[in-house]
Amino acid sequence: MITGISHVGISVANLERSIVFYRDLLGLRLIQEVPMHGANYDAIMALKGTEGRIAVLRTGNLEIELLEFKAPPSRPIASGRHVSDQGISHFAIHVEDIAGLYARLQAAGVRVHSAPVYFQSCATTAVYFCDPDGNFIEMLEEKLPGVAEEARA
Repeated sequence: MITGISHVGISVANLERSIVFYRDLLGLRLIQEVPMHGANYDAIMALKGTEGRIAVLRTGNLEIELLEFKAPPSRPIASGRHVSDQGISHFAIHVEDIAGLYARLQAAGVRVHSAPVYFQSCATTAVYFCDPDGNFIEMLEEKLPGVAEEARA
């Protein structure tokens, strides 16, 4: 039985660049950096000669595992990839100040799909943006009546 989600793993081209993005721009804490090599990694990933580095970042109940592969060489995301393409489309993060984070992303030159969009049916404001490797991330700010009061109780 599934009890929750553990983490999101993202293969990246440049670990340092991605750490700066997720830590300095999005506010996650860098928990650890470790080498990635050996039989255990080969087995679990169904690869041969795995070599690289892993960085784990965390905030609240979100953990992101960044994987930089030296071997086998990683392939970039297809140019022109759309959210509608098959495979994992995106992952979503809850934020408290979507307008403020949106402004920070824009100031940093991050690719965003649109201005924040409000969905009345679920009292949620959302916007999609891309990390340095082109992975789609959705940020959400929910304003459901009574949710803030319940969280404080």
